[in-house]
Amino acid sequence: MFFLFRLIRKKAIMATATTDLLIGKVVAILENEAASIAGVGDQVDEIKQELVFMKSFLEDVDGKKAHTQVEKAWVASVRDLAYDVEDIIDEFMYHVYEQESGGRFVRWINKTIHFPKKLWYKGRIANKLERITRTIKAFPERNQRYVLVFSLEGKSTSEDVHKWMQNKAEASLFHKEDELVGIEGKKQMLMGWLMDEGKHQTVVSVVGMGGSGKTTLVARTFTDDIVKSHFECYAWITVSQSYVIEDLFRRLIKEFYQARKEEVKADLNSMSYRELLEILVKYLEAKRYLVVLDDVWDIKLWEEIRLSFPDKQLGSRVMLTTRREDIASSVFGVESHVHRIQRLETIDAWELFCMKAFSSYHNKSCSPELQPLAREIVEKCEGLPLAIVALSGLMSSKKTFSEWSQVCNSLNWYLANNSLLEPMKSILLLSFNDLPYRLKQCFLYCCLFPEDYLIVNNKLIRLWIAEGFVEHVKGFTTEQVAESYLMELIFRSMIQERHYDTEPACKMHDLMRELALSIAAEEKFCAAYDGSEIITEEIGAIRLSMQTTNGEIEQRTGMSRLRSFLIFPTGIFSFSFSKTSPFEFKFLRVLDMEAVPVDILPDYVMYLFSLRYLSLRRTRIKELPESIGQLRNLQSLDIRETNIEALPRGISKLLNLRHLLMNRSTRDYKIFRNLIGMKAPSNINMLKLQALSFIESEGNILRLIGKMTQLTTLGITNVKAKDEKDLCASLQEMKVLCLLDLRAANEEEFLQVDALSSPPPLLDRLFLSGKLEKVPHWFCSLKSLTFLGLRWSKLEEDLLPHIEALPSLRWLCLNDSYVGTEMCFRRGFVKLRYLELFGFSLLNKVTIEKGAMPNLEFLSIKRCSSLVALPQGFEYLTKLEGYGFENVSEQLIESIQEGGADHPKVQHLRPKYKNKKSKN
Repeated sequence: MFFLFRLIRKKAIMATATTDLLIGKVVAILENEAASIAGVGDQVDEIKQELVFMKSFLEDVDGKKAHTQVEKAWVASVRDLAYDVEDIIDEFMYHVYEQESGGRFVRWINKTIHFPKKLWYKGRIANKLERITRTIKAFPERNQRYVLVFSLEGKSTSEDVHKWMQNKAEASLFHKEDELVGIEGKKQMLMGWLMDEGKHQTVVSVVGMGGSGKTTLVARTFTDDIVKSHFECYAWITVSQSYVIEDLFRRLIKEFYQARKEEVKADLNSMSYRELLEILVKYLEAKRYLVVLDDVWDIKLWEEIRLSFPDKQLGSRVMLTTRREDIASSVFGVESHVHRIQRLETIDAWELFCMKAFSSYHNKSCSPELQPLAREIVEKCEGLPLAIVALSGLMSSKKTFSEWSQVCNSLNWYLANNSLLEPMKSILLLSFNDLPYRLKQCFLYCCLFPEDYLIVNNKLIRLWIAEGFVEHVKGFTTEQVAESYLMELIFRSMIQERHYDTEPACKMHDLMRELALSIAAEEKFCAAYDGSEIITEEIGAIRLSMQTTNGEIEQRTGMSRLRSFLIFPTGIFSFSFSKTSPFEFKFLRVLDMEAVPVDILPDYVMYLFSLRYLSLRRTRIKELPESIGQLRNLQSLDIRETNIEALPRGISKLLNLRHLLMNRSTRDYKIFRNLIGMKAPSNINMLKLQALSFIESEGNILRLIGKMTQLTTLGITNVKAKDEKDLCASLQEMKVLCLLDLRAANEEEFLQVDALSSPPPLLDRLFLSGKLEKVPHWFCSLKSLTFLGLRWSKLEEDLLPHIEALPSLRWLCLNDSYVGTEMCFRRGFVKLRYLELFGFSLLNKVTIEKGAMPNLEFLSIKRCSSLVALPQGFEYLTKLEGYGFENVSEQLIESIQEGGADHPKVQHLRPKYKNKKSKN
């Protein structure tokens, strides 16, 4: 088996990673399904063994440099071979399903009349497997024919990039001041942390995605004369992904000695770990020192290197830069500060771009003709300094409108092929290279979504699970494992954390998406069409997303192999899947038709045996057919915001369903019944369900829900006071419930939940919509709660004392939840980041006492017409970054505008919403 290949090319450092993931998944399929493929067992076993060796080999060579075009072709052939195996297995399972589906009579017909046909299918599969086996065995012969001599030795591409980065980092120590923009305020903040009066050792972390300017900012701070004069000695070392602790010790010693113009020991290179450590400790124990650890990738570094940094209460400081949030936020055992790099403001980004792109122009300014294109390129960079500098350097050689337009329209191609952009591309892709192999596929899948698209976390998790990307880990659900994947990508700054309404979401940086698309296209992993191009050729990828503006989805060559098909309509008026048959999508696992304006579910959908994920959200579909039960592999069904009123009885046949998401929404959040649940059949009893929302409380549904003890998400509408006993009894059984959303039948109905003796222990998000007679007694025990939303509660007692001590609460949304005129945050809310006050018509005073909400980052006040001034104690919110005031009194708006009494309190903050005058 070791005949395969020795490879890896500069352009596709990640190619083997995606192929190896695919092979790993195919091996799992073969292991699971081999028993079903009677008569072809020998071929299956042989192929499986070959694939295992492929997988192992590709892991070994991942990251190594390729030197020839033949090596590239070698990778592509193995990748295609793995896809072929997966197709064959899926095809066989599809035909097995065809034979076994239907009633008892149909199965009898299949076993008698159609038995020869079944044998023919087995023979066909056997022939295909045999052909693939011959192809694999032909590799050694091809190796000899083209005299392919590969080597696993030598430096990897990433090592070259790290060396380049180290040089770049050290060069940043010598940047001219006029070459930098937008860092002065951040520099002053870092200097404050470094030179405060604290005598204990302190760690200062600067975190952000690759190319965000971390190193440049720290370099400007480190080289400041005031900073240097504050410390007795200082050192700067670049760590990078692969390091040897002894080498770091040697570099630190040299840096310290050279900074003080002291002679470095001649035998330093021959010293042992213990000798080097002893030198450092003795040298630093009586000095106030400053150390910068640039480009840290592993938290283990701190455990290894901290021994060399004695803390003698002299005010020493350690700074580190990293792409990983989990490293920056680690408990270092000493006091620590974290600065999260934000993207450059638009004005600073434009200034930096013009400084480079128009350096030869008069006043370094852009001509009116080129300005729209230049603005478009700057917008693409999303405030990322590395991208701005790289693209401005590229554009400095472009003089005509035509040349600029060509780059704007083909940025993806330039990223892949222009040598001027290679350093930027390499830096951005270092984070990709460092990903565990499973996460690489999850990351690439994100580029199927359109540019600037906010991807709801839970949706992405369900898609990954449907595709089979998520491994099974004993003791955890696949959803929990997938969420850990997502958090890892966010911690590594690969994708950006966002929110969509009240749901956690994420997005890809535009340039990271462009790079991911390049990798995905080359690997045939996926393809995304934005509607601007006409698809005239075969679709080689096995996953496809389309942004379409009109007409119908036409069948193209290659679509029969699709595993995922996502549609993103834009400005569409009519839509159809004409000329489509079930056989053309028979391997489809994901079908996302969100917002596609169809009235009837296409018939072919019911024949998609492999379908795991189906989204009809925001379509105009009025009912689901009884035959929905044929989709026996379906795991996720999303029919939210449709016109469906009730589920068919066939829904109960979906025994593998894990996520059932449904509602009819008016999308008018100002009215009480802005969301209506769906009626479920009385026989619904899906024990594998993880998520169920929103279901109408009717008949015995609440008692049935009590049997679904695996639920982590539950939403119920039409709840009445008389439901309290059954509702609370069922909730008491929910040991793993994380999200609960209860909505009363109408605005006058009381939501009775006090019979609940104790809430689910893992409850993380809670939404209650409806009148509350009093604050539920169990509110104070919600130790895991991070998100609390109360709508139309109309409480007469003060809610805040009941929730101020909740240790994990980060997000608090109160909508007409209190009928008092004053609200006072006296203490607590230690982790609260976001506060929204909505619809308090009588509220005329808000007080924030010193020490309350110490970490609040955003304050939103909407439709509070009686509130005429900023909250008293607003100045105590020292971590506040932004605010949003909407439909509030004119007096409040005037007070915060320039010249107003409260303007100094908000002038440094970023308003999120456009201020509107109150209409009340």
